[in-house]
Amino acid sequence: DAAGQPLNVLIREYAEQATSAHAQLSRLSNGRILAQALTRRGIPTVAVAADRMLMHEATRKRIRPFIYTTDQVEQLLRTALEYPTPTARSPLRPLTLYTMLALAYCAGLRLAEIVHLTLGDIDLEQSVIEVRDTKFFKSRRLPLSQTAMDVLRAFLKERMKTDAPQTPLFVHARGGYSYTAAGQLLRDVIRRAGLHKDRGRGGPRFHDLRHTFVVHRMTQWYREGINPQGKLVHLATYLGHRNIHSTLVYLTITQELLQQANLRFRTAESGVLKAIKGEC
Repeated sequence: DAAGQPLNVLIREYAEQATSAHAQLSRLSNGRILAQALTRRGIPTVAVAADRMLMHEATRKRIRPFIYTTDQVEQLLRTALEYPTPTARSPLRPLTLYTMLALAYCAGLRLAEIVHLTLGDIDLEQSVIEVRDTKFFKSRRLPLSQTAMDVLRAFLKERMKTDAPQTPLFVHARGGYSYTAAGQLLRDVIRRAGLHKDRGRGGPRFHDLRHTFVVHRMTQWYREGINPQGKLVHLATYLGHRNIHSTLVYLTITQELLQQANLRFRTAESGVLKAIKGEC
């Protein structure tokens, strides 16, 4: 009797068949988008109501990001350079994995953004890269640090010595790296570095380098005496987010970040108290 049921009832039943709270939220979201589209086309449609309890459950069960220390990032990079490879078929594999990790940590790039980079996206003279048609169909032009550009220059220098195809930036014997192939290799690097010892979804992930990029950037701003709040809009743009609310999801509070924030508060505390008392 599905044909006789309103859309919000069908979407609710469809969502309830999902195996996780996150998947249920995704289905409900898609249902609301469909209802809005139908309404715009002149077919008034009631959207399924938001489920706050379900949102709370999804948030509670969300995998907590693993924030790498600088020592752990260095361990990852060393492990990547030592990664075993079939020399004849993929001579650049260790350097490729090293460069992918560097871009994830230094620029906060998503894995899909990394594997889709082309040679034409790298501007060595301006020290920028173009990230095209990524999530939310957005493109952005990112300046990179001198260290990150040095990594890219070293990679390109070795790449020029091979007969690799001229379009993808990262290639092997059969062409460019797919999202799946690159992800499997990078997960293996994390395990070989001794950071992910258990099977399953727990433990450090490659995507956690994006979270680490945000936390380390915020921490560095605190160290430099910069107010991070005024920089959040720039950080959101750099990450390719639609607004700062998406960026705040990546802001995991570490002990060092908390200490830096407390230090900033204590430094400003005396001035604030004087202002409250009218002494300044």
